[in-house]
Amino acid sequence: MIAYNTKEWFSFIFHFHKSDTIRQLFPVMIGIGIYAGIVGYVEVIYFGIDENHYLKNIPVMHGILGFVISLLLVFRTNTAYDRWWEARKLWGGLVNNSRNFAIKLSAILKDENDRKFFRKFIPGYASILYKHLNNSETAKQLFEDVDLELDHHKHKPNQVKQMMYNKINALYESKKITGDQLIILNAELVAFTDICGACERIKNTPIPYSYSAFIKKFIFFYIMTLPFGYSLSLGYYVVPVVVFIFYVLASLELIAEEIEDPFGDDENDLPIKKISENIKKHVEELI
Repeated sequence: MIAYNTKEWFSFIFHFHKSDTIRQLFPVMIGIGIYAGIVGYVEVIYFGIDENHYLKNIPVMHGILGFVISLLLVFRTNTAYDRWWEARKLWGGLVNNSRNFAIKLSAILKDENDRKFFRKFIPGYASILYKHLNNSETAKQLFEDVDLELDHHKHKPNQVKQMMYNKINALYESKKITGDQLIILNAELVAFTDICGACERIKNTPIPYSYSAFIKKFIFFYIMTLPFGYSLSLGYYVVPVVVFIFYVLASLELIAEEIEDPFGDDENDLPIKKISENIKKHVEELI
């Protein structure tokens, strides 16, 4: 995740980071500019269409559709950000859950071997969950037409959770912890699976295909028809205008695509690897 100072907003204007959408869209923007220039030339120079032609009314359609497309993009970006922020809250919950579990165990356990076990496995769960969510095949678990090589009978986070639960149960059977302490520790154990399941829900349930495809098609046809109306009033200035409009609309869609899967390796994704490393540090301090 990119670290930055939110108050230094002037630097955002003149600094182009490698994750900026303008770098990704630049080749397409060049193509859109050439297309708009050709349409403007054909209409104004080749056919000699003047401002009295009925084509001058096409921008009326764009004005109406512009309101519609803005609503769609707002909903799209808000939905993507909700997924990103929910994932952040889940990993914040995992941090707190790991701390609480470690604090309780540090007070309950007296044997160093038992403490060493949980010193390893509590942060190990966060590390395994990070690798599990970062696996591209995890996102395909609900796809019916994909034959995965991943063995779903060996769910790695569940295996780590099972080993911790078996250890807790063994401590109870050996009378190292009481029944009341077992109940107290059970809440943290349950939370591990709840957090994992919620993260998997975000990971393997993308935005519905029809909705995402419709927005892309809408943006494409909206941009492709802009030069036909505006070239009559703007002339060759239609080129930068159309390119800029395309940049704004396509950038919103690209940003939404990037943050809707917050468990990847993109620069704007959550730093879950760093969070898992912090969990390891904190647990080792407590136990």
